[in-house]
Amino acid sequence: MEIDKAIGESDDRRLTTKYNNAIYVIKRALALYSIEEVAFSFNGGKDSTVLLHLLRAGYFLHKMEQKCSNGGLTSFPIRTIYFENSSAFPEINSFTYDTASSYGLQLDIISSDFKSGLEKLLKANPIRAIFLGVRIGDPTAVGQEQFSPSSPGWPPFMRVNPILDWSYRDVWAFILTCKVQYCSLYDQGYTSIGSIHDTVPNALLSISDSCCKEKFKPAYLLSDGRLERAGRAKKFSPSITAVGNGSGGVESHKSSLLVASAIAVGEEILFGTVEDQLGLSLCRKIHSIGWSVSQTIVVRNDKDSVAEEVERRKSTNDMVFIYGGVGPLHSDVTLAGVAKAFGVRLAPDEEFEEYLRHLISDHCTGDRNEMALLPEGITELLHHEKLAVPLVKCQNVIIFTATNATELDEEWDCLIELTRSSGLLSTMVPYVSKHLQTNLSDVETAQPLSKLCLEFPDLNIGCYRKSRKGPLLISFEGKDQTQIDSAVESLCKKFHPGTFSEIH
Repeated sequence: MEIDKAIGESDDRRLTTKYNNAIYVIKRALALYSIEEVAFSFNGGKDSTVLLHLLRAGYFLHKMEQKCSNGGLTSFPIRTIYFENSSAFPEINSFTYDTASSYGLQLDIISSDFKSGLEKLLKANPIRAIFLGVRIGDPTAVGQEQFSPSSPGWPPFMRVNPILDWSYRDVWAFILTCKVQYCSLYDQGYTSIGSIHDTVPNALLSISDSCCKEKFKPAYLLSDGRLERAGRAKKFSPSITAVGNGSGGVESHKSSLLVASAIAVGEEILFGTVEDQLGLSLCRKIHSIGWSVSQTIVVRNDKDSVAEEVERRKSTNDMVFIYGGVGPLHSDVTLAGVAKAFGVRLAPDEEFEEYLRHLISDHCTGDRNEMALLPEGITELLHHEKLAVPLVKCQNVIIFTATNATELDEEWDCLIELTRSSGLLSTMVPYVSKHLQTNLSDVETAQPLSKLCLEFPDLNIGCYRKSRKGPLLISFEGKDQTQIDSAVESLCKKFHPGTFSEIH
């Protein structure tokens, strides 16, 4: 069988592993269901093209194990479903029919919508399982495993996903290694094909010729598989500014108050083994963009502890920042905790896996692959050219990978740059402040300061001493400099001149 032979001769260990795993899933399905009970959904795209040839190889190997084949594969008896759509590219339709003819596919053409078409097909045929070319990262992949029953409300059948964990790189490695035909659109710069209404060539593959006419390199030359869907029309993803009242735009929140909390994951902090320097730095950074910090919390390296705290804070804060506990070690439970807080599973993320592959190359195996598991369906990777690995954002939770203040500075600066370009975080009216000191006792200042807080409820008036015998330090913080000046003046009038001095 030419597919199995091509993979066997390849020195791409990753591709070989992916191929063997996919073949195992296919052979397992063919052992569970008779050939009349399985079908294959083909749409002419690269993923289903890969799946077609995997099925051909898997069926051949399955028959070989049953000693029903003498080495040749003359037919492909698995029923093939094609949902014909008026919005499909003509090239997709042509490729589908040409492929069906070349490989003798039993093509069932369905012109209705996917659900209605399946209902009719399953009523007329004893189909119990359907092979799908779904990959993690696809909109329909959320919650799916290699074997997943159909969703409630759909006709009952088993979804079989042999290439669920394949990346963009894996797909093209297979196509090029096995030298199989694919739709011509991929040679015109299309990297992910939907309908004619929402798909254009990927601008990252654009080249200009001498006549200034735009041309595109083929899809397999896209070096960064994370940007596979860059040619798809995208809906605007609202920034966190929409959390408060649903209105869009940064300006509408300039005068409102946004609140964040910071969660540190690390038993070493709770044991007193190390000092939490990131917490202090992060609070200052959050404060610097005009946000208020409601709490800072340190939790154990325990998935349930992380999940409990994230679940509590994400519903009461506009944003939650979390750091620590990210990596491949047994104590790195932050991502698992975040996933549990949102009620989703951890699943391989193709974009993140590509980053790790570039970062640690062939060492991205075994336990290290666990670093590419991210909360499914809610994760957004925040890319920046200065970051070796992107920040991870799960709805209103941002996960930092920094382990010291210097690394946090770099990640925060990148986050702020992304904010300027995409409105990720609202930059609020900045806080302003004044600081006084006095030698008065706490008893002498307690009542006047209490009254002052009632008089200026929009200000945060704090008091502290660096030592019990040192001066009392009083801070005034708020968004209105005039109010701060008025509060300071009001306090000073209650005492003799010179009782308070300003700290600059």
